Amino acid sequence: MAKQNHSTVTEFVLQGLTDKPELQLPLFLLFLGTYGVTVVGNVGMILLITFSSKLQSPMYFFLSNLSSVDLFYSSVVTPKLMGNFVSGQSIISYPGCMTQLFFFCVFAIAESYMLTTMAYDRYVAICSPLLYNVTMSQKVCNVLVTGVYIIASSGAMAHTIVMTRLSFCEDNIIRHYFCDIIPLLKLSCSRAYINELLVILVGGFNVLATTVPIIISYAFILSNILRIPSAEGRSKAFGTCGSHLTAVGVFYGSVIFTYFKPASNNMAQQKVASVFYTTVIPMLNPLIYSLRNKEVKNVLSKVMVMKYGPRHVK
Repeated sequence: MAKQNHSTVTEFVLQGLTDKPELQLPLFLLFLGTYGVTVVGNVGMILLITFSSKLQSPMYFFLSNLSSVDLFYSSVVTPKLMGNFVSGQSIISYPGCMTQLFFFCVFAIAESYMLTTMAYDRYVAICSPLLYNVTMSQKVCNVLVTGVYIIASSGAMAHTIVMTRLSFCEDNIIRHYFCDIIPLLKLSCSRAYINELLVILVGGFNVLATTVPIIISYAFILSNILRIPSAEGRSKAFGTCGSHLTAVGVFYGSVIFTYFKPASNNMAQQKVASVFYTTVIPMLNPLIYSLRNKEVKNVLSKVMVMKYGPRHVK
């Protein structure tokens, strides 16, 4: 039986994004708008792919799952943050904090692996088009997506279990706006050697297991595209993975900026970076795919025409 932690803390105080009262309402309205666009965009993408016969392919199956991850990813952090702006009290219970930590880790890890799975899908589509339907069968797609959620859940469970074994004593102020691993480790009054080791091992494994396959996949994709004789063929091939490359660049760009830049004690800068990958990226992904993907735009245009008529759709 696991050893119980000896925390005397029953609730935490989240420091939040700002301590200036005059900024609470503007920030609430900003995050309300961002979260609204996130929900509408991702739910819309899921419904569009589910009910459109023209979007029933592995690429859109993975995109639907990415939208689901983004929807829940944003919902783990943003609603609580908006509630704190309204109430003026940034308090979260110990069980609530551990729950938020678990689900944040689940969807953060799932995001990276889903993007990796989509890179493999694009590799097969461009480098082995004749075998695409066989290689990326529905069974294979289901296995890949299930594997993403299993890996994400396992990593999140490992982080959460070792976190619950730590003791939190008198200081209960988390210097962040949500329950993240590093701020909680800094707050603990017990040795966190295992937690820090787990961050390095699990984090390092996840980074290598996702970035290396993406780089290799696109190296083969680029090599294959450059051998296409016609400019039109090359343009079409680039177009099929342009949206995914943009999403990968935005996600990993923010992660690199947050975790691989020189160490800094500027907490405000770290919070802004965290806002980007917890709130902004889940909003951007459906916009990226709807604006850059021709098939999605065509289906969306037809839906808009059916709903509002041709005069209202440009």
